[in-house]
Amino acid sequence: MKTIFFLSTRICILFLFALSAHAQNSMQARIDSYLSSAVNETYIPGLVAIVVDKDRVLYEGAFGHKNVAQRSPMQSDSIFRIASMTKPITSVAVQQLIESGDVGLNDPISDYLPEYKDKQVIDSFDQDTGEYSTRPAAREITIRHLLAHTAGFGYTFSNHTLQSITGASGLPSTTDLPLLHDPGTRWTYGESTRVLGNLVEKVSGVPLEEYFETHIFAPLEMNDSFFSVPASKTSRVVTRHRKSGDALVEIPNPESISAEVMGDANLFSTGPDYVKFIQMFLDRGVGNNGSRVLNEDSVGLMGQNHIGEINVEIQPSALPAFSDSFPLGAGIDVFGLGFQVTGQHNDPGKRSPGSLSWAGIHNTEFWIDPAKGIGAVLLLQYMPFYDSVAIELLVEFERLVYESL
Repeated sequence: MKTIFFLSTRICILFLFALSAHAQNSMQARIDSYLSSAVNETYIPGLVAIVVDKDRVLYEGAFGHKNVAQRSPMQSDSIFRIASMTKPITSVAVQQLIESGDVGLNDPISDYLPEYKDKQVIDSFDQDTGEYSTRPAAREITIRHLLAHTAGFGYTFSNHTLQSITGASGLPSTTDLPLLHDPGTRWTYGESTRVLGNLVEKVSGVPLEEYFETHIFAPLEMNDSFFSVPASKTSRVVTRHRKSGDALVEIPNPESISAEVMGDANLFSTGPDYVKFIQMFLDRGVGNNGSRVLNEDSVGLMGQNHIGEINVEIQPSALPAFSDSFPLGAGIDVFGLGFQVTGQHNDPGKRSPGSLSWAGIHNTEFWIDPAKGIGAVLLLQYMPFYDSVAIELLVEFERLVYESL
């Protein structure tokens, strides 16, 4: 009888493994077919897509070209400019400082960066002339406000007021300008995480790039994430494209590839690297190599609603060459500490309520779904952000992922 029991158990285990392998093969075939056709039938030059659970890769695909002029095929480890997907990494760095007691979530940022004390708020604004008046902010900007994008900072490409004020001045940053609203009263996407990058440097006493490498990249073995691409890896960098009419124009890569170090943008990374970051969240702060980056409470805290009764708002297209209006989920979703948090819905073809996500201006996207235990990254490399073709691709890719689970 014991022999029969062991044989039955083994048969069950083998059957479950076979079912799992069949499901994964089905996901691979369905998503491959769709993404391949998307590259062949639209102007998308190339892409990388990966789906993971906390332990393994469930799907991985690379399509099209990383360099169209050179006819270089896209590869899974091709290096992308991930732009604002830098923000969640900076947010993790800040959360580490909160864990260590070096800063407090409700501390005024001016306790560490005095230049942000007693900020003014735009009180009236003349769209025709760009003239405005100001008043003192009702409260100080806190670290929580900055992490949740309720501080009142914006971007010129997604805010008509800032675009009118700055005009063609080419300001490298708008954080010296008055706030768009009182801290904590509205959700406005902006340069908050750039300020947080400065905070990390000030409190840790080391450059942001060094902090990332020591406290996040090395523990997670993210060996292809940096602000300056090593010369030995520049051939793997994907070229950028910009939209011109109904087509895309390729921008050749320079010989040396690097970007200014800042907390809200400019990192280079790969799909395989970024899913290691995603897997750390799926495993409650532990990387798939066993390294702990955050404690469990911190992971839970970052995924909670930190903007109260307000919601993520549509950010308009103030510079159409840079971005269309965004994001999906506006009016329903809320914001955590560095992540958009999916609101309540009943659509089985979408990520679960409570999922975490963000994106980058070259149409790089990711999400983390703790309820389903999966995460995904979809990397493109062209502008404008939220171009309709890129968003259609994201929505269908997401639907296929959940249908295949």
